[in-house]
Amino acid sequence: QMQLVESGGGLVQAGGSLRLSCAASGRTFSTYVMGWFRQAPGKEREFVARIGWNGLRTYYADSVKGRFTISRDNAKNTVYLQMNSLKPEDTAIYYCATAETLARVTAGSTDYWGQGTKVTVSS
Repeated sequence: QMQLVESGGGLVQAGGSLRLSCAASGRTFSTYVMGWFRQAPGKEREFVARIGWNGLRTYYADSVKGRFTISRDNAKNTVYLQMNSLKPEDTAIYYCATAETLARVTAGSTDYWGQGTKVTVSS
């Protein structure tokens, strides 16, 4: 089992920034691919970004490319999502998730999910 706990969400004005964190425990964090997903009201959950076990192999959804940055600190068992130039359409609940392969995380076929943290971007 792996437990994932997200934090850092909140209310921000359009153009602002937030940094989300996801703290992991229970398994060897450094061997897992980590990903961020989001679900907006009335919409299906969608992939946002993912990062390989060694901090490389980052990949982003087109909608956030150039504005969001995913990173990880294996010493702290934590993955981050730095969100800049936020837009109202970024409003969603953001989840972190994990699996052992890049493909599975990108496809949303993950083994473990956090409970989510809410991000609201006002116009």
